[in-house]
Amino acid sequence: MYSNQDYLSELLVERGVVTPEEITKARDGVSPNQGVVDLLVAVGDVTEEQVAQTIAESAGTDFIDISEHHFTEQVFQSMDVEVAQRFQAVPLQDDGTYMTVAVADALDFETLDSLPHVVGREVNFVSATPSAIGKALHDNYGVESEESDSGTSFTVITEGETEEADANDAPIIRMVSNMLLEAFRLRASDIHVEPMETTLRIRFRVDGRLVEVDSHPKRLLPAIVARVKVMSGTMSIAEKRVPQDGRIQMRIGGKEVDLRVSTVPSNHGESIVMRILDKSALLLGLPELGFFTDDEQVMRELMGLPDGIILVTGPTGSGKTTTLYACLNYINKPDRKIITVEDPIEYQLAGINQVMVKSDIGMTFAAALRAMLRQAPNIIMVGEIRDVETANIAINASLTGHLVFSTLHTNDAPSAVARLADIGVQRFLIASAVRAIMAQRLVRALCKECKGPAELTEAEMRLLRLDQSQVAESTIMGPGGCDSCRKGGYRGRQGIFEIFKVDDEVRHLVNENLSTPQLRRRARELGMRTLREDGIRKVLAGITSASEVISVTMDDAE
Repeated sequence: MYSNQDYLSELLVERGVVTPEEITKARDGVSPNQGVVDLLVAVGDVTEEQVAQTIAESAGTDFIDISEHHFTEQVFQSMDVEVAQRFQAVPLQDDGTYMTVAVADALDFETLDSLPHVVGREVNFVSATPSAIGKALHDNYGVESEESDSGTSFTVITEGETEEADANDAPIIRMVSNMLLEAFRLRASDIHVEPMETTLRIRFRVDGRLVEVDSHPKRLLPAIVARVKVMSGTMSIAEKRVPQDGRIQMRIGGKEVDLRVSTVPSNHGESIVMRILDKSALLLGLPELGFFTDDEQVMRELMGLPDGIILVTGPTGSGKTTTLYACLNYINKPDRKIITVEDPIEYQLAGINQVMVKSDIGMTFAAALRAMLRQAPNIIMVGEIRDVETANIAINASLTGHLVFSTLHTNDAPSAVARLADIGVQRFLIASAVRAIMAQRLVRALCKECKGPAELTEAEMRLLRLDQSQVAESTIMGPGGCDSCRKGGYRGRQGIFEIFKVDDEVRHLVNENLSTPQLRRRARELGMRTLREDGIRKVLAGITSASEVISVTMDDAE
């Protein structure tokens, strides 16, 4: 039986192997111990080869017909028979460091995660059909193929099972694996495992909103926490009294995904939050992040500057880090040396030197930044400016020929000037070093599959300061509700931006010690578009709804 059959059936439909009608018919006919894809194969609607090729394409592996492979006794001795049977895995090559292994289900997290540790090798997985795997096991090990009992159910342990679950139990492994796969399938950014008084609540953050997806008996908490800590490889199972942080790296659906794991002891047990960091987000261009053509051109000009500081501001969860990484990815060329100092390192970028803050051993932002400057970089990214020491080092770096990117926690772009001054940076240094400040927020994008024409209410018109002529010339759209967006009407998020360029006149205003409201007013007079005004453009273009923009931006008159 294949794991994650709902996900696999969706892949088969996407690739045109089966029709949605065939999936629906199969769902009506499955038995309790049979999955949809298993039934499709059994009745001949799809072949094992088609399923294997679909899995291979999604998992980013090669499909191999192992019936044509010449097996050697030496290779088979490199994997114990119990291991081969448990994981339904057939070793094809082994050089002592890397092992090539054929599996029937390269989307099964238990196999992908556990097998390399069990065999003590780096494993290159390839896909094969279950019948070919079974024949190879029979011919070379003398064992029969065993069907995996992992299904698509999110909850795999029931009330009737043992009172205490062990972290090594296969059901717990499958439960965690299915939870991760389901979160990825729903495009969740966070997974929250939260112990309540008598239950264990599972919530996903999807498009910025927390959604409860399941609950379990609370007795499963220790086993789930232990499994997650084991997957991280660095967290202590024995330590339950203090917060811990870790990282899990894996492939999901053919994509490289990092999970940043955090555990915190609460009054009902250890709470887990796993932040899903999809590396494909790094490949997004500025238009995909939400930049219109004019703002995109401004950003490209800023990224081409030889020196100075570019600040991105906004609250936690506003997409600042994603924007900075996308900028670094855009300017990451072989002739440039880029160094970052981060707390923690969220994405690992090829070709970029990344340094992690470790305050407990004295590796603070400031200390790391000083060391970085001795490495002769062209471009520096400081994860966040938190104190005057870090700010002054970053400013000095920008004034000595480095382009510096960093973030601040402020509500809008002009407020960053006052924030830097408040932490102790002299205004003439701010005026000299800062080239631009960009504030941003994230708004949910309307689902492209089901959005439809809509009308703005009088209240929305008033709050957005729109008149009928503007609305008449635009494409106002509203949320619908379909399977693609899980009936919510929104799918994905886009940024809205406020770009404050610091030119000679603005430098003069900064030196004059203008208050933030005065500086904001003058910035608007000089052409700065506010967050709400950029959001209005996206409402008029049918990208998002008026209610979304109103909820995440303040009135420009406030």
